[in-house]
Amino acid sequence: MLSVEAALDLVAKHCAPLAPRRVPLEEAIGLKLAEDIASDINSPPYDKAMMDGYAVRSIDREPERRILEEIAAGDVPQRRLECGNASRIMTGAPLPDGANAVVPVERTELISDGIVRLLQVDPSAGQNVLPLGASMRAGDIVIRSGAVVRPIEIAILAETGHSSALVVPRPRVAILPTGNELVAVEEKPGPGQIRNSNGPMLVAAAKRADAESIEIPVARDTQADLTKRVQQGLDADVFVLSGGVSAGKFDLVPQVLAALGVEQVFHKVALRPGKPLWFGIKKKADRTVLVFGLPGNPVSSLVCFELFVRPAIAALAGRGFSQLSSVRAKLTDAYAHGGGRAACLPARLDDGGSNKLVEILPWQGSADLATLALANALVRLPAESRQFAPGATLDVLPI
Repeated sequence: MLSVEAALDLVAKHCAPLAPRRVPLEEAIGLKLAEDIASDINSPPYDKAMMDGYAVRSIDREPERRILEEIAAGDVPQRRLECGNASRIMTGAPLPDGANAVVPVERTELISDGIVRLLQVDPSAGQNVLPLGASMRAGDIVIRSGAVVRPIEIAILAETGHSSALVVPRPRVAILPTGNELVAVEEKPGPGQIRNSNGPMLVAAAKRADAESIEIPVARDTQADLTKRVQQGLDADVFVLSGGVSAGKFDLVPQVLAALGVEQVFHKVALRPGKPLWFGIKKKADRTVLVFGLPGNPVSSLVCFELFVRPAIAALAGRGFSQLSSVRAKLTDAYAHGGGRAACLPARLDDGGSNKLVEILPWQGSADLATLALANALVRLPAESRQFAPGATLDVLPI
């Protein structure tokens, strides 16, 4: 069986960013730009007042000035400013010709409707003024290709006249639960049946990984039904199946995938839980679909998603094959690791700053969702058999 590291290397080898797509501005948030963004304007487009006050000439030292006009943001000044005059101006408004400074309103006294006395008569040139083009000039590259679009990039795109952006799109992830035993969430399970929990769980995990995700209706363990549902899933960028990849009589997923032209890259990983993991690719004319067959038990399914599918989604979105960031934490209680396979076990991380503690939870196997719900981390253990004493330092993956 492959080691976890070797399996991750094989998945990463087949991951490349999706072809860029132009999307409306409101859909670009969180995505990576695939083009340089140039400004079509100067910003600000004029010398702009940064405070409410009076626009003046800095060389003028007269304390009392005649008020020529009032200029609000959005107005166009009508009067050129000369010595002995001042113009009432609001924050964001353009300075009139001849002015090069703003005296704050707090440092003035209004003597009459037409006369103002300045308590500051010696403003420096440029005081409380943002010069034309100080933020950006027409033709400047204001955002570089490869930048992740945050709200501030949305603002810059809007200010520079871009109603859309060329981005690496969110990967489309299709989730297909499989199994004769599965019934809908709203149904009461009968004898031998369980509710479909993996489908909603994996859809949510894909959304949390910043992908567009959909759930395909449950596929029954027959060649015909699996073939029909798998064909639907192969329209996505990433296709995730849950169940049907072990060695049982009704584990038909690998042969159905092969019949539909999906090339197997590997099957089975030396991992507990998660040994039956299957990975392959389907090559199409314009792209490659990544196909993951996850074990059917929910803990195994989620562990494999977090270790293998999440970094693949990041790579397709142009963010690189980025795995979960691990932290180091000290074990609270002794733990006997049987070895044979690397382990990734549900745990509770107490983030005490530099003194992090982790408890390996007493889970009851790969179907134990209740214990998994108590976990906020996964503890990674090596393939070798080890006795871990309290205080042992372990690698922990927050989830």
